[in-house]
Amino acid sequence: MRTTTTIGGFNGEIVVPGDETYDTHREVWNAMVDRRPTVIARCTSADDVAAAIRFGRETDLEIAVKCGGHSMLGLSVPEGGLMVDLTPMSQVWVDPASRRARVQGGSLLRNLDRAAEPFGLATTAGNVSHTGVGGLTLGGGMGWLARQFGLACDNVAVYTVVTADGDTVRASAEENPDLFWGLRGGGGNFGVVTEFEFRLHPITGRALVADLYFEPSAAVGAMQAWRELLPDAPRHATLTSGAVTAGDAPFLPTNLRGRPLVTVGYIWVGDMDEARGYLRTLRQVGEPVAEDVEEMSYVDLQSLSDANHNHGKRHYAKGHYLTTLSDAAIEAFVSRGVAPGGAEPDWSRLPSGELQAHGGAIADISYDESAFGHRGTLVEWGCGAGWVDAGEDEERIAAARAYAAALEPFASGIYVNMIAEEGQAGVRRAYDDEKLARLRELKRRRDPGNVFHLNHNIQP
Repeated sequence: MRTTTTIGGFNGEIVVPGDETYDTHREVWNAMVDRRPTVIARCTSADDVAAAIRFGRETDLEIAVKCGGHSMLGLSVPEGGLMVDLTPMSQVWVDPASRRARVQGGSLLRNLDRAAEPFGLATTAGNVSHTGVGGLTLGGGMGWLARQFGLACDNVAVYTVVTADGDTVRASAEENPDLFWGLRGGGGNFGVVTEFEFRLHPITGRALVADLYFEPSAAVGAMQAWRELLPDAPRHATLTSGAVTAGDAPFLPTNLRGRPLVTVGYIWVGDMDEARGYLRTLRQVGEPVAEDVEEMSYVDLQSLSDANHNHGKRHYAKGHYLTTLSDAAIEAFVSRGVAPGGAEPDWSRLPSGELQAHGGAIADISYDESAFGHRGTLVEWGCGAGWVDAGEDEERIAAARAYAAALEPFASGIYVNMIAEEGQAGVRRAYDDEKLARLRELKRRRDPGNVFHLNHNIQP
């Protein structure tokens, strides 16, 4: 079928139902999402984005924006609406002299990491390499370099933005500073970012991943000792803990495979002698049943979690921020949402949980400087499940919700990019009253008609 839809001033590709590539372009990371846009506008420039937005408003089509397509809710796919698809805009240009990278809005994190690596440079960029730069950064953007250099949004010097009116503007500390503030953690509420200019930082290019494995019966004591390391940990180290179901890794005893285990450890990006020296500190937390220490390149580290978050699976996740980690919170983390005294579950069908330390450079940014507000977070908790069979949807989602409910009494908020079905209740957990009021005022000025509402929406 030949595409007949036309958009004035648009030079990209227009895809509509019936076109050969339609199903390919409407697919996103989460296979649970199966919606059908009326028009997919595959943009090649900011001018294309502006033309598409004007077209959507003139035709009264609901507008969504696709960058990496990694939203768990599939917010980039509007049923019967207009998908503004930025994925053709995936270029990265690195200037090693100024230590800056210009990154188009449809780029994936791997493009940024790989473009900067030959120059010995990097910036904070997520933990899964096929995530979109846009969605990650606009929500804040945690990553393995954040304790050294701040969140991804803290490292953006300039945003190029197409507004709800179809105008293209720049936002920086000097130009449109109100918009610059809101884009640093306020999500996709205020426009379509077609280019980010990131500050880059020198790194060694080497990373060390260290994990000690404990059976649940010994894990609480080990985690209590690990907790004491959090306040004074070197900034090159991001302390981590996982509540997992053991696979068939060769370093694990065969009798533990398929069983619940808890890890405590850290990821270090920097000097490898210093990284291995910190192992002495980590090993003081207890006697593990197994240990895994692996050195790799920083770029390989950035792809380490890709397989657990790959496309084609059905995905569900929950998250919390915690400003303290009490003994009760540790016990809830280890439990994975399983009530004590009940029948033993099928551990392979429960979500894994992870704690990742904040602090360091993240906490150096003042409260007023950005829309992102959880600068006092000690650790971020998240759990995720990925499966293939649609018949497991109810069971998998219920298990993740139970795990989240077990941690919720200890939570101080939520990362906006981890909001699931909570809607406006989730938005109120992502932003305190002061920031939410300021974001709503910014929304009133920049998008009073709420054109950009297929997101974790700030209502004007």
